[in-house]
Amino acid sequence: MVGFDVGGVPFNSDGWGPPETAAPLLSDHLSNLPFVPFNRSEKLGRIADWIPKTLNSSRNPNPRNPFDTTAAGAGGPFDFPLDDDSSSFRLVDGKPAPRPKFGPKWRFQQQRQLPQRRDEEVEARKREQEKERARRDRHYNNNRSGHNMPRREAAILKSSVDIQPEWTMLDQIPFSSFSKLAYSVPEPEDILVCGGLEFYDRSYDRVNPKNEKRLERFKNRNFFKVTTTDDPVIRRLANEDKATVFATDTILSTLMCATRSVYSWDIVIQRVGNKLFFDKRDGSQLDLLSVNETSMEPLPEAKEDINSAYSLSVEAAYINQNFSQQVLVRDGNKVTFEEANPFANEGEEVASVAYRYRRWKLEDDMYLVTRCEVHSVMEAKGQRSYLTLNALNEFDPKYSGVDWRKKLETQRGAVLATELKNNANKLAKWTAQALLASADMMKLGYVSRVHPRDHFNHVILSVVGYKPREFATQINLNTSNMWGIVKSIVDLCMKLNEGKYVLVKDPSKPQVRIYEVPADAFENDYVEEPLPEEEQVQPPAEEDGNAEQATGTADAEEEKEITTEA
Repeated sequence: MVGFDVGGVPFNSDGWGPPETAAPLLSDHLSNLPFVPFNRSEKLGRIADWIPKTLNSSRNPNPRNPFDTTAAGAGGPFDFPLDDDSSSFRLVDGKPAPRPKFGPKWRFQQQRQLPQRRDEEVEARKREQEKERARRDRHYNNNRSGHNMPRREAAILKSSVDIQPEWTMLDQIPFSSFSKLAYSVPEPEDILVCGGLEFYDRSYDRVNPKNEKRLERFKNRNFFKVTTTDDPVIRRLANEDKATVFATDTILSTLMCATRSVYSWDIVIQRVGNKLFFDKRDGSQLDLLSVNETSMEPLPEAKEDINSAYSLSVEAAYINQNFSQQVLVRDGNKVTFEEANPFANEGEEVASVAYRYRRWKLEDDMYLVTRCEVHSVMEAKGQRSYLTLNALNEFDPKYSGVDWRKKLETQRGAVLATELKNNANKLAKWTAQALLASADMMKLGYVSRVHPRDHFNHVILSVVGYKPREFATQINLNTSNMWGIVKSIVDLCMKLNEGKYVLVKDPSKPQVRIYEVPADAFENDYVEEPLPEEEQVQPPAEEDGNAEQATGTADAEEEKEITTEA
């Protein structure tokens, strides 16, 4: 058995430690070799250590730990033999020093300061944010029409039609399902064109805020907004089996742009045999033009207020009709078509409009006929171009934040962008109607009140022309998605039984509902009249106050005609 020889331990009779001339413990042991740990990180204590005086000297400002055996260059008897090579070693770290997440101002100072506690710092920052938010709110409220007017709450929208208890809800379709639809249709064909068009006056293209023109009134010209089933031409086409689905461009554009709508609307659907008719009910506001429908700033709820949603809709319809007739060359020269205006009596003066009855092929055995409108014609290089004429109206710059008189010449893009934000649905519907009628150009007029509190007198500030397809791309209006929405609703309604139904847009949610209604529904509806002229808010008295009041009376009567006209 192999043994382990420890060897003898020499005895030092002269002091502590091993003797100076002691024999090696082992035969192969090297003499005069100091003990050094193999790894510097090993913390080995010493039985005895004789610390040099230089370590305790006051000249050394940074004395080392005398019990650290890994300290190189300590000057003791057990120094590492390669201290000269290791003295040049330095730790290099290229990572930048971490920055505090909520660094206070003292982090940039050179002298050391005690930082705040983190919770105190967070609370102080929250207090500063609350003060800044309160300051912004005060500044916002002071810049409004009233200095002490508080921020209004969002208006509570009402349904466009009262849902009766005997109605049966058949389906509920969210707008999110509409956004994914796509359908392509071939080019339409014109079945019949009726009416007459006057030529566009090119001088209005040069109108600007410095050279504005007063908006005229056309009381003798009649405007017709006839629904689908009351149209004699559509009835004739239905008897001849020219199509399966019938609608007007106003109703069709409402369906196509349904996802952009905020206000409630309703469309009556009648299934007669194998045919489908999309109608508007009596008293419907589909023919009125919404104002600031998609704006974040709510309008006054009081109906008698001149800036309420209803009053602005009537005013916009009045402006749009007069504008479409003022920008024409009224010299009696007209472009006539196959038939006269189907809604006008003999000898009656009618507005410049042409009705294009067009047919689209939805499926092999399904066709759609729509009555489309164009408002004017223009000749250039021997070719005729058909135009649609519409007007945007400014009622109070404080609501939109953009003053048209100051921005139209220098920042027209900003004005249009603001209108696209506040009236996205109305502009999309106008563009859809221009695309349905295959108009070559759509003219947009910028009409503003003479005074923000005078809703009877207006001026034309500018007229700009756009090509419908280019404008549709600009406002992100996808024609495939438009037809996809129409096709899905038509397919859904063709599965219903014969009868009468109503499609209602929910006033508070982005969805539509289909109700089954009795056959005699909406036949005896009460059509609400606007307020009498003596109860309406009159414009402020100015130098020519008598003349303004006289014209205001005539305009009030004309607005009554707009709301009660079929």
